[in-house]
Amino acid sequence: MSSDQYDPYAGYDPEQTQQWEGHTWDTQNHARLPDAGAGYPQQQPYQGYEPAQQQAYPQQQHPQQQYPQAQAPQQPYQPMATGVRPQPMPEPQQAAQAPRADAPEAGAGYGPATLAGNARITDAQRARLEGRSPIIEPGMQPALLTAVLGALLAVAAPLGSYALVVPLVALQAVTAAGWFRLNGMWPARQGIALAFLGGLVADVAVLAAGRDHAPAAILGPLGAWVVLSLVLQLRSHASPDERMYGLMATVASSALAILATGYLGATADAVSVGAAAVAVAAVVRALPLPTPVSVVVSLLAAAGAGLAVGGMNGLGTHGALLGAAAAVCGLIGHRAASYDYPSRFVHFTAGVALPLAAAGPVVWVLGRALG
Repeated sequence: MSSDQYDPYAGYDPEQTQQWEGHTWDTQNHARLPDAGAGYPQQQPYQGYEPAQQQAYPQQQHPQQQYPQAQAPQQPYQPMATGVRPQPMPEPQQAAQAPRADAPEAGAGYGPATLAGNARITDAQRARLEGRSPIIEPGMQPALLTAVLGALLAVAAPLGSYALVVPLVALQAVTAAGWFRLNGMWPARQGIALAFLGGLVADVAVLAAGRDHAPAAILGPLGAWVVLSLVLQLRSHASPDERMYGLMATVASSALAILATGYLGATADAVSVGAAAVAVAAVVRALPLPTPVSVVVSLLAAAGAGLAVGGMNGLGTHGALLGAAAAVCGLIGHRAASYDYPSRFVHFTAGVALPLAAAGPVVWVLGRALG
C-alpha cells in the first residue's frame, strides 16, 4: 500500500473522547438524573453544563464534520423511565387566565377563556339570570307574511279544494321546518321531511275521501305518523335523551302539519273567515303596544274581520265567533314562536306559519258546527 493512499484512521487519537454532533440529543437541555437512594428533589435543568472531558481536551473536529447546531428551546426534560420523578411544568391555567389584547371585552356575550372550551351562555340564559323575559316576538315583517299567507288561504277557499291545497302545502312545509328550528334542532332534514310528508299524505287523503270524511282522513295519518316516528327513534343510535328530544319534536311537528289539513276539510266559508281573522290578528299583535293591550285589540280586530267576511259569504254573525276563536289559537302559535330568544330563521318560519297552523283545527271543528 502506497503512503499517499487515504488512511481512514489518520488523525485518530485514542485519548480523545468521541463527541456526537447530531440534533437528537443535547446535554445542555436535560436534567441530571438523581442518585440512587436519594429523594426526589425538584431539580432545574443545568444551564451551560460542559462535560469534564470536553474541558480537559479541547474539541478537535475534522473540517468536513463541523455542522451547524440548531439551538433547542430551553425546556425541562421529562424522563420516561419509571422511578424518576418528572420536573414540574408551568401551570397552563395561569397562561389561560392572563388577559389578551385581542380578547373581547366584558358584556360581548362571551365568558372567560378556559381549557375546556368557550364558556359562552345563551342569550336566553343571560336574560333569566338578569331577571328579564326570554321572549322576543317575531315583529312586523313575519306578521305581514302571515297576513299574505292567510289572505291566500281566504281567497283560494271559494275556488275549490285543489286551489286551496297550493297555499296549504306551503303552510305545512314552513311549519315543519320552523318547529324543528324552534326546538334547537338543526339540521334535522329527516324529521322535517317526515313531518312534511305526513301533511301531504293527509292532504291526499282528504282530497280522495272528500270533506264529509275529513275527520277519518286526518286522524288516520296522524296516528300512523306517531307510530312511525316512534319506530324511527327506536332504531336511532343516539343517546336516550337525544332520542326523546327527537321523538317529541317529530311528533309535534307532524301533528301540526297534519292538523293544518283542517283548512282542507272545513267549509269554504269557515276557511275564509278563519284565515282572514288570523291574518288581521297577527298584524295588530305586531303593533308597538303593551302586551295586554295588544292582545285585546288583536282579538277585537279578528272578531271584526270575521264578522265582515262572514257577512259577505253567508256565515253571518257566526263569523265573529269563529274569527275570535281562530285568533286565540293564532296568538298561541305566535307566543310559541316567540319563546327562548328565537333566531331570525325561526321568526320567518315558525313565526309565520304557527299562527295559521294552530288555528286549523278550530276552523275545521267550528266551521262544521256552525254550518
